[in-house]
Amino acid sequence: MKIYQDKSLSDQIFDLEECVFINCTLKDCDVFYSGGDFEFSELKLDNTRMHFRGPAKSTIQLAQILKMVREPSQIPSQVTMTSQKPN
Repeated sequence: MKIYQDKSLSDQIFDLEECVFINCTLKDCDVFYSGGDFEFSELKLDNTRMHFRGPAKSTIQLAQILKMVREPSQIPSQVTMTSQKPN
């Protein structure tokens, strides 16, 4: 697992399950998530695209079909997340 700490990363591709982000900014990046465990603390996304595949994609599709979540009409260009650890 790759640990990124106190970094500003631009124009890169990441598999969320393979990285730990601590106090980082991702700008113009692509982040892929397949449904596995992930960890971050103080992560800022600036014009970064999230891509869901495998079980994560299926879960989102089911939640949309059941109207548990709405399809976003516009994804915000900047998001800040404080912390997330797997159980």
